Amino acid sequence: MDAIRSQDLEKLLEYDFATAVEALDHHVGVRPDRIAITYGETGEELTYAQFGARTDAIAGNLAERFAVDRGTRVSVLSTNAMVAAASMYGLWKAAAVYAPVNYLYRGELLAYQLNDTRPALLIVDEDLVPAVEDIKGELTVDPTVIVVPAQGSSRAWPHVFADLLGEAKRPDVTLAFNDPANIIYTSGTTGPSKGVLQSHRWVNGYTWIGRRILNEDDVVYNDLPLYHVGGAHYNVARALWVGAGLQLWDRFSPSDFWRRIKAGGCTTATLLDVMITWLQKQEPRDDDRENALNKVVLGPVPANHQEFARRFGIDFALTGFGQSESGSAMMTLVEELPQGEGTPESVYRGLDHATIRASFVEAGMLVLDGPDPRVIKGILGTPSPFFEVAVLDQDDRPCAPGEVGQLAMRPALSELIFTEYLAKPEATAKAFANLWFHTGDAARVDEHDVFHFVDRLGDRIRVRGENISGAQVEEQIARHPSVQLAAVIAVPSDEGYEDAIVAFVELVEGRAFDEAALDAHCKAVMPKFMWPTRILPVDKIPHTPTNKIEKYKLRQLFKEGQTL
Repeated sequence: MDAIRSQDLEKLLEYDFATAVEALDHHVGVRPDRIAITYGETGEELTYAQFGARTDAIAGNLAERFAVDRGTRVSVLSTNAMVAAASMYGLWKAAAVYAPVNYLYRGELLAYQLNDTRPALLIVDEDLVPAVEDIKGELTVDPTVIVVPAQGSSRAWPHVFADLLGEAKRPDVTLAFNDPANIIYTSGTTGPSKGVLQSHRWVNGYTWIGRRILNEDDVVYNDLPLYHVGGAHYNVARALWVGAGLQLWDRFSPSDFWRRIKAGGCTTATLLDVMITWLQKQEPRDDDRENALNKVVLGPVPANHQEFARRFGIDFALTGFGQSESGSAMMTLVEELPQGEGTPESVYRGLDHATIRASFVEAGMLVLDGPDPRVIKGILGTPSPFFEVAVLDQDDRPCAPGEVGQLAMRPALSELIFTEYLAKPEATAKAFANLWFHTGDAARVDEHDVFHFVDRLGDRIRVRGENISGAQVEEQIARHPSVQLAAVIAVPSDEGYEDAIVAFVELVEGRAFDEAALDAHCKAVMPKFMWPTRILPVDKIPHTPTNKIEKYKLRQLFKEGQTL
């Protein structure tokens, strides 16, 4: 890429602001009284001016009291989304590194992440302090602990979160695009988590596509944890980048989701994996469409996306490829319903349909209508202007159209992809072999240069010479009315074929397990090579708080012959 083209891309990326902090400062100045964040758990509201002042104070107190400066790592172990969001921006304003920790971690997993991150400070909920104390003997670091007291607690702590909110001068620092911003850990669905070091430009690139379809009239809904890029960056940072409102909740609730959406006037939300299934299985209501939600991110897009859109009045669905490492390299915009046929005009907020479609077209990205047969599970779309994307074989040669290989990409600008796997130079070098970042995902590209996800490479199943997507098998099993959720794994076949398929099913409440009926269903809806060899009931399929199924746990339990 020549220098002129590179400069043009840099201007395109930073057409509004270079960093999330710069964007927040702008909106504090031009719309100080606009409600920036509503914390649903308590009803607390903060205007842009108030959130700006709070995060200025956090930055100043971290610098003055704890010597936090450029590059200092601070871990945040909290279920409180407001604490996490304020800490993140406060740390960024001090040029420090936001390093959130999965608040469900205990024992070895918690010790591993803290030892791997090596934070100078740890901001932790009082309720989670015992988990930290339990592993003290396993820690190779001794961070200063700042406690977020539990409601009504009278226990005295040397340092509490409220100390960070007192008046203090914001540090006089300037962020560079390549300054480290975050250490986010991979979900660990296929093994041990790795710390992904991300720059401030990474945050810009990751949110760039999604920002183009929002304005200050939107309200972003978030119930994803803020140790996950979808919650912390795609939802929180993206909302505050454009001057929109943000409805912040600690956890997803399928039974309370639509009440929250309606009460907050939310216009956009992210629905991952099983969240869509859970919402679809709620009892239909006459007012299902009476809400302002007009844009949803579906990951992945389900086969019944049009049914979902018609039931709940969804105008647009976005689906694509995103990772802690690569950010958002490509996406498809699906206009599910024409304007006026989705979200009622009386509650519609944000950009109109023509403007939203034009934003994708101008970026050279894929736009499809909802009924288009190309809108299928696994569609990723076309790359953003900032990435070269390919499907590569085992020798890193481009695959032919339709051939399955590993999804790989190259950024057009520096720092759009993660900087490194923390303290894992060999894993970093392997991921970037031959000047390609290897995503670890199996994909294919069709004859129209549209990319499609197939599966995690570790989740691909091969039976009788056929490469099978576990996701496709799961989708077909979940069509049975008794099945709430399905997960499949590959195990060695007793018959000498490459793999056998074992399916785990979580049943709809009140339904009994009927293996014969489920077996008959599978044989009716899938070809023989996709039939599960065994179907096993589970009380609950294990998944991360971001609703990614933890298949490595299922494999281990199956290997040990344990009852689930």
